[in-house]
Amino acid sequence: MTAADLQRWRGFILALAVAPVLALAQAPAGKDEFQPEVGQAGKDVIWVPTPEVLVDRMLQMAQVGPNDLVVDLGSGDGRTVIAAAKKFRANSVGIEYNPDMVALSRRNAEKAGVIADAKFIEADIFASDFHKATVVTMYLLPELNLRLRPKLLEMKPGTRLVSHQFNMGDWQPDETSTFDGRTAHFWVVPAKVEGEWKLSYGADKAKVLRTLNLKQTYQKVEGGIVEGSVRLGLRDLRLRGDRLEFSFVDDRGVLCEFSGRVLRSSIVGSMRAAGKPAGSFRAERAS
Repeated sequence: MTAADLQRWRGFILALAVAPVLALAQAPAGKDEFQPEVGQAGKDVIWVPTPEVLVDRMLQMAQVGPNDLVVDLGSGDGRTVIAAAKKFRANSVGIEYNPDMVALSRRNAEKAGVIADAKFIEADIFASDFHKATVVTMYLLPELNLRLRPKLLEMKPGTRLVSHQFNMGDWQPDETSTFDGRTAHFWVVPAKVEGEWKLSYGADKAKVLRTLNLKQTYQKVEGGIVEGSVRLGLRDLRLRGDRLEFSFVDDRGVLCEFSGRVLRSSIVGSMRAAGKPAGSFRAERAS
């Protein structure tokens, strides 16, 4: 992204956000307390907070709950982290470079009564380890999303990501919603399934062995059952996090349906044949 592009994005964000944010501004701080200003410069972006109505919607899109660890990248005044703790009862962490913002966020969390569940770390998001998060939220520029993308794709399959306004380049979101004219994008980190798998299913005495070949672009998967010069196409192929579903019509004309979980070098689950339960299946990675 050129300097001109960066300036254009900054102007766009500021124009988009200033009016509604001013209506949501907090009460004036005490004379010795830091009070942020919309549009102030930060390490990587200017500060424009996400309106609280959109914060709630983003957390709803991620289906945040008490068992989640929510990490907000570039947490600003802490509103997303505090909302996750207060309204959704999740443990939450904000990573913010500006020490004044971190101090402000801690004061805001204490006022909201969630200081035990809403934590704030003064750090660079690109140098931080947040791999244990189950939900990651962000409001960053497009080039920063792209810098983060490799790290996000290495997170545990099923991790949920939500971005205000900006996407992840050619990694298409699983959902895009607009709320009061503002856009939020949602992704689920996909398991890595590309390659050749040795698929086995059926009763022990009549075990069927086949070669499953998969190609993957993020959460989009295609493939087939390959036996020599024969390729049986897959249908209803869907990858969501670590859950993989697919079906094919075998050489006897029977529709076989598979639903399983990806466990690093194996996929395990159950299957149906001709619409009826037909036991379990297992696929082991061959390449």
